[in-house]
Amino acid sequence: MVTGGGSGIGLAVAERLRKDGFRVATIDLKPSETDLAFAADVTDRAQIDAALSGIHEQAGPVTVLVNAAGLDGFKRFTHIEFADWQRLIDVNLNGAYWMAQACGRVMQPGSSVINIASILGITTAGLPQAAYSASKAGIIGLTRDLAQQWGARKGIRVNALAPGFFKTEMTDEYKPGYLESQSHRLILGRLGDGRELAATAVWLASAAGGYVTGQTIVVDGGLSIT
Repeated sequence: MVTGGGSGIGLAVAERLRKDGFRVATIDLKPSETDLAFAADVTDRAQIDAALSGIHEQAGPVTVLVNAAGLDGFKRFTHIEFADWQRLIDVNLNGAYWMAQACGRVMQPGSSVINIASILGITTAGLPQAAYSASKAGIIGLTRDLAQQWGARKGIRVNALAPGFFKTEMTDEYKPGYLESQSHRLILGRLGDGRELAATAVWLASAAGGYVTGQTIVVDGGLSIT
């Protein structure tokens, strides 16, 4: 199951999982055109429970959860209205909490949770993104703690991916010239392709990543080491 699977990174991950033989369900406010696509707000527990019930009826219990639903925001900290701060935290962090809690109660040993964090939970990138950065740092902490809670007791692996600059709807919102101003930090000299991040997600979802848990894996073309 992939939240935010209707666009951007979530859609890229869902498509790659499907290509690699997983049966994929997506949850999004604007779901993609797939057989198992559910319209739901990840901040609404009733909608989540309804979607999970439908997924269970049609495809059985969830064995892989990818928390990719997210919002971005660009405002100087002293200008952020609390309602905007709260909405972003609700989607990016609390949404992952709701989904992981709901799925963790029924997931069987061998299942995998993959949270989409960001390099902005680790470093900065020259933009006023306090709310977004705080939410993604929270995702990293949530990942680490769930891994130690669920590893031995439930046999569930929990990891995070921290992408750098990938071509998505979010990067389309950047002001002209911003990405060029950061180009010196891109050691590989280009934006990432969503399929590259999706390939890492597939590894974590599969038996090939079976001894990896509690990790935040950075996929950023080297940005965070500059």
